[in-house]
Amino acid sequence: MIKKRFFAFAILFVLLIIAPIALSQYYNYLLKSKSQDQTPKIFVVTPGQPVSQIAKNLQEEGLVKNAFAFRLLVSQMGIGKNIQAGDFRLSSSLSSREIATLLTHGAIDVWVTIPEGMRVEEQAQKIEQVLKFGSNDKYQFDKSKYIKTAEEGYMFPDTYLIPKDATAHDVAAKLKNTFDQKVPIAVLDKGTEINLTPKEVVILASLVEREAKNNEERQLIAGVLVNRLKAGIALQVDATVQYAKGYDSAKNTWWPFINSSDYQTVQSPYNTYLFAGLPPLPIASPGLESIRAAANPAQTEYFYYLHDSDGNIHFAKTIEEHNQNIQKFL
Repeated sequence: MIKKRFFAFAILFVLLIIAPIALSQYYNYLLKSKSQDQTPKIFVVTPGQPVSQIAKNLQEEGLVKNAFAFRLLVSQMGIGKNIQAGDFRLSSSLSSREIATLLTHGAIDVWVTIPEGMRVEEQAQKIEQVLKFGSNDKYQFDKSKYIKTAEEGYMFPDTYLIPKDATAHDVAAKLKNTFDQKVPIAVLDKGTEINLTPKEVVILASLVEREAKNNEERQLIAGVLVNRLKAGIALQVDATVQYAKGYDSAKNTWWPFINSSDYQTVQSPYNTYLFAGLPPLPIASPGLESIRAAANPAQTEYFYYLHDSDGNIHFAKTIEEHNQNIQKFL
């Protein structure tokens, strides 16, 4: 009977005392550096990447001993939401704790996503928000210089890895080079079939980008605008008036609300209610789908369109039909 009690006590002792100590020691071992090799590797964290995938990638790259142990450490440190997206210079000589800490502030390059339809001022604000983080002691980006340097319409919307010490000129050049790489010259030249130069294709595409709610609308809207150009009718695109009005400090937006009086009072060559033809330059950076639509618009008999309060589009061939749509849907 005594032997049974002793045996039970021994098992309980192992389970309650020895096992946790052993597990703790093993866990700490897994968090130590994998080797003494200080050769740096560039490790990439993509935007929105979950900690589980980051941990798995670290183990596959030979930077940590165990992915699960790394995930547990990040949870214990409470830094999961602080991990940056970007490029990091890491080595297997670093402990998991050192790596986890570096991932929160040690990015070499930082991911920046530029959505379609932004004007350069919005892009500048977006880039500044991403690059101007507290630990970036190499910050050089100048928002005002970017606005002066960037070429409206040609700052291609995409997701970029931007060096944290990038200047305004560096960023503008990177976005313009991406435009040159991703927009085929053949697409821009196709505009000659509808009497548009490559520059005019980009201007028209910027209007389409701001006006279309989805891909299905792009070619039809482009077709309507081309019909109006051919007929010498003012385009009457609200987005151009918004562009001309500029920043609305009350609403904190570069695309302010406009009303019917703005059509006549906003004195600008960008106001396509006052001036026939395309505006002098693009009003935003269009994506590739809008550029394709502008270069190859739908052949349509429509001359008018409007969006109702639900975002549905309604086309019309005549001003009478358009006025009926206004009464019915607005």
